[in-house]
Amino acid sequence: MVDGKIMRLSPGKDAELFADTGGRPAGLGFDSDGNLIVADGYKGLLSITPEGEIIILSTEAEGLSFGLTDDLDIADDGIIYFTDASYKFGAQDYMLDLMEHRPNGRFLSYDPDTGSTEVLLDGLYFANGVAVSPDQSFVLVAETGRYRVLRYWLAGPKKGEFEVFVDNLPGFPDGISTGTEVFWLALVSPRDPAVDFAFSHPIFRKVLVRLPSRILTPPRYGFVLGLDQNGRVVFNLQDPSGSYAHITSVQEEDGMLYLGSFSEGSIGRLPVTQ
Repeated sequence: MVDGKIMRLSPGKDAELFADTGGRPAGLGFDSDGNLIVADGYKGLLSITPEGEIIILSTEAEGLSFGLTDDLDIADDGIIYFTDASYKFGAQDYMLDLMEHRPNGRFLSYDPDTGSTEVLLDGLYFANGVAVSPDQSFVLVAETGRYRVLRYWLAGPKKGEFEVFVDNLPGFPDGISTGTEVFWLALVSPRDPAVDFAFSHPIFRKVLVRLPSRILTPPRYGFVLGLDQNGRVVFNLQDPSGSYAHITSVQEEDGMLYLGSFSEGSIGRLPVTQ
């Protein structure tokens, strides 16, 4: 991710290079034509063909360029839902956005048939993970800076409206994905009382942001939640030892959870039943 490389892992084979965006790929998802859609923190919303050709789909909306294209999910009708975590701060300065604690994030959609990008929600505090519901009636958006997940309705009487899906989370929500029976939410770290205090005290935030980055790095801790269709926690997976820490993404496949992290040099794997 950090060096722009997207690696492909196949059973019984060594990891191989799939593509190099030259940016910072974060969210990934395959469309119905086999193209890999990429939310790249530097390059914007991209499409990579099976042959490896990189196509730029979108870099701005309503005249405002993306600052940190973060995550995405693709609906059955082909619409790509994605986030721009911050139009103000780039990927290398994400901590500045969190410390400024201002609503610089947006939730957007891209229609591949028309090539149009639409802002669905703005004023978000570090817009992050995205997951479309199995029945396609709503999409979830993680709002890292406010410890919550929002639900944006795609169909029904509330179409075009949003509401809080789960609030006051015990950690910083990052990637979210649709599993077999639940939504899997990665919490990159537990909440920190000092950061909670700083969010409501601008002067203290200025002090924190001037500290060395190693001091601001959260302690090693593994944290994943499973949420049902109503936002209730039905899985609470925590590893205080931090054997696999700073989890930013979680995907379910064949009874296993595959974990990604901003600090680990490997992919974590955990049976769902465990």
